[in-house]
Amino acid sequence: MTSLLHSPAWKAVAAVARAAPELRSLFTDDRRAKEWTIKLDDSFAMDVSKQLITRDIMAVLLALARQQEVERWRKDMFAGVAVNRSEKRAVLHTALRAAADAVIAPEGSANVIPAIFQTRARMDEFAESIRNSGRIKTVVHIGIGGSHLGPELAVAALRPYHDGPTVHFVANIDPAHLSGVLKKCQPESTLFILASKTFTTQETLENGKAAKAWLVKALGEAAVPEHFAAASANVPAAVAFGLREDRVFPFEEWVGGRYSLWSSVGLPVLLAVGPQKFDELLQGAREMDEHFIHAPLGQNLPVLLALVGIWNRNFNNRSALAVLPYSQDLNLLPSYLQQLEMESNGKSVDRAGEQVDYMTCPVVFGQPGTNAQHAFFQQLHQGPETIPCDFIVPLSAHPEDEAVAPGQHRLLVANAAAQSAALLHGRDSADWHRRYPGNRPSTTIWFDRLTPRNLGRLLALYEHKVAVQGWIWGINSFDQFGVELGKDFARDLAAGKTERFDASTQALLARLPG
Repeated sequence: MTSLLHSPAWKAVAAVARAAPELRSLFTDDRRAKEWTIKLDDSFAMDVSKQLITRDIMAVLLALARQQEVERWRKDMFAGVAVNRSEKRAVLHTALRAAADAVIAPEGSANVIPAIFQTRARMDEFAESIRNSGRIKTVVHIGIGGSHLGPELAVAALRPYHDGPTVHFVANIDPAHLSGVLKKCQPESTLFILASKTFTTQETLENGKAAKAWLVKALGEAAVPEHFAAASANVPAAVAFGLREDRVFPFEEWVGGRYSLWSSVGLPVLLAVGPQKFDELLQGAREMDEHFIHAPLGQNLPVLLALVGIWNRNFNNRSALAVLPYSQDLNLLPSYLQQLEMESNGKSVDRAGEQVDYMTCPVVFGQPGTNAQHAFFQQLHQGPETIPCDFIVPLSAHPEDEAVAPGQHRLLVANAAAQSAALLHGRDSADWHRRYPGNRPSTTIWFDRLTPRNLGRLLALYEHKVAVQGWIWGINSFDQFGVELGKDFARDLAAGKTERFDASTQALLARLPG
């Protein structure tokens, strides 16, 4: 591949960046906020007016997107072309939320939609049987990575809509995680769900074996089939573990872990809020998919979010991104997006296997506001490095929350608005300790309320942002080989094969008891 740095469109953006104005100066035009607020509809929008972009800057960024064939890659992804080239796989998580009458056939395959809806019908039936029986009070979902972060985020975010069993999540191989959850459970009223695409994930299987032993000790081996279910692409392995085949809900190889919430991995969401709310979650994601497919690039929410990120990372040398949900129910969103972005685009090799000579994914971190204001906002406002921010703001609270603390949500939103304004404007002072430089960029994504539908829109927005950035950087956003080496080393060390390792590593292992 020709180096992106030497391409005409990249050079054009770099030239514009050298002459970019001061961010604050752009707000002399009162029309700016309206011009740079892009709506999906009246209930969901994104304001990028506090980013250092102008019409001229956006024009060259859009030219960069077109040079990198973003529109072609987008079309191929939705059509089922194997855009994950290193693994020769389609990337079709969008099919999981497509309409029932859609026709999506990956290269050389039949339409995948009927099988998706067959699995979903089985999931609905199973979830309703559990929810209606009253026998299962507690669900323990065991997974890791995307098959853990996605459903855990969704269950937490949809807290006001819970009307099913209590759902707990276990991921860490640290026995304290499983042990702490099991203390809250009774064997006779607990259902375990194992989520692993390959059904070989070490952490998930070890935690699953321990959970199985806990159940067998209390209820006997015969109870296992009634107290376990699984989401996996490897049905035979799940059955061999002791599960009934009708309690194994499959998904395809073209569903990446960090995109798997929409598949059978979303079963704990169904159990917590029911099939109707899960449908609304899928509907919201589908609406963002349709917008991403059809909206012009210059009015396309995921494309604009991606281009702003490229602008900040590559042309303004911003090495981090702070994700700031002003919603306690979205407290897991920063962790979810950290994995989505950094596992997808934390790459230094392009699709042709060549080292890139430019930066790719920034470090993503965050915490809910207003907590974050008392944690790391000091650095956001006065640190030597400018860190762009994404503020995510529901404009109103759920009615039951508003009833408990009337007016508090208005104060929450005021804090979000105040922080983004303070980052922009800053404040001068003769006392340098109290001087705020300002000119610090942020994006605000707002929606009327945190509902299943708006959650689906939000997550799909970021999924597509990540894909667009990967296409522009010329990298494959859909593999994650970087996670494998540490796992290989861990298997050897756990088996006592320490000879080939350094003295520091050997010394640590030598201190293990027993």
